[in-house]
Amino acid sequence: MTISMIDSASGMSRVLTADAKDCADLIRDMWAPMAGMYHFIPGGVDMATVHQQNFGFRADSAFEQVREGLESLVATDAWTRIEKALEDGVAALTSADPGVTIPDLTVLLVLGDPTNRHFVDEVQGISGFGGISGYIAITVWPTSRVLDRLEAIAVHELHHNVRYSPGGVVWDPQTVTVGEHVVSEGLADVFASELYGDAGYTHFVRDETRSDDRVLAKVASGLGVTGMADFAAWVLGDSSAQLFGAEPVGLPTGAGYAAGARFVRAYLDATGTTAAQSVRTPASEILRLGLPQLGLTSGPAH
Repeated sequence: MTISMIDSASGMSRVLTADAKDCADLIRDMWAPMAGMYHFIPGGVDMATVHQQNFGFRADSAFEQVREGLESLVATDAWTRIEKALEDGVAALTSADPGVTIPDLTVLLVLGDPTNRHFVDEVQGISGFGGISGYIAITVWPTSRVLDRLEAIAVHELHHNVRYSPGGVVWDPQTVTVGEHVVSEGLADVFASELYGDAGYTHFVRDETRSDDRVLAKVASGLGVTGMADFAAWVLGDSSAQLFGAEPVGLPTGAGYAAGARFVRAYLDATGTTAAQSVRTPASEILRLGLPQLGLTSGPAH
């Protein structure tokens, strides 16, 4: 397999030095290698809109901040670090599960919008997407915390990517459950922790959320919910749900990550396996064995 890191340092630099009227097209050019993510949409999508939906920096504001952010990413050698982390993650997954399918990867690292308070404050400068086989998009604001976690952020998305590649778990938008999404986040975080220790855990989840049994029980009550429009509240929490126009359910930011990690750790403790070995394990099996360890039950989550 090959890892193709898009040269977004040059791409972002071009946007930052262009006339305003050209910026949107230059953003489209930077995102163009990722267009295959949307192969299932007839006619494709506008990649400048995708950039915005991923909290990407705006072409009309905060240019000086974005320029400084780009300098930070270059100074920390972010692209090389992410590529090396993905190589290490692939090695860990293929060692743990020799039959797993590792797709060729196209990877885009871009700066987020420093004026978006939800992105900067609530999710603390990170938005990743790795759920479509062969593509990983990572949007960051380079705080010291984010820069320290670049490797963990990358392998978290890698675990998703491999889970939803051929031979792995099928994500059917019509039937997928909150349980699958929550378990996938838990597996990805625990996998990152297997490689990078505590830095593996997604940093916008507060410590008290991770240990709150009421949050755990609330998420468990929604594991059988279907319909992706409702997932934001159960996985990301009420603040993100409101941003995306979904109904809040009474959960803090990152509740699904916190609960997912606890479900997964309970399953791994019960089976003596690892998140790397469990990349293709159905959520239903993880919850069947993990929930009783935590004194919980739930509806079906397939």
